[in-house]
Amino acid sequence: MSTSRVPGHSTREALRARWQALSSSEQRSLTGLAWVLSLALLYSVALAPAWRTLTHSHAQREQLNQQLAQMQALQAQAQALQQRTPLSRDEALRALQSLSKGAGSGLQLTVQGERVSVQVTALPASALAQWLQMARTQAQSLPVEAHLSQAKATSPGASISWSGSLVLSLPSRLSPPGKAP
Repeated sequence: MSTSRVPGHSTREALRARWQALSSSEQRSLTGLAWVLSLALLYSVALAPAWRTLTHSHAQREQLNQQLAQMQALQAQAQALQQRTPLSRDEALRALQSLSKGAGSGLQLTVQGERVSVQVTALPASALAQWLQMARTQAQSLPVEAHLSQAKATSPGASISWSGSLVLSLPSRLSPPGKAP
């Protein structure tokens, strides 16, 4: 005669017999331990990740709001650049020359057709950044090449300055009024 065995059936019977052999205080202790382990598992799987997300959500929201504000500022800047009246090449060149005089002796312009070569000599970083931004917005010229290196500081507390060359493109001579360069 063959007896069919259900997998795990003998294991369950052995565990049940072992459980019955335990005293009631041991059974209560093991039941309590099982509850504690179940609660710890529930906390680590369900509650802890949700709690962590909740505690970090405010900081993440602030970071996302800052990114949104930056993106909106960039969008407004791009729209303003698209809506501006295009300058002729000569107007752009005059604007660049005017801006360069305001930057002091650290900039020298050389016109080369549709491009302007700019020699930068020990110009403070903040002044260079401001000049480039104004060259883009007021003279509608765009940087094409930049070969800059940090100039050696003359004193230990001196601000960072740059030397080298830039090449800017001017608006096209042939761009008709009302059309973008």
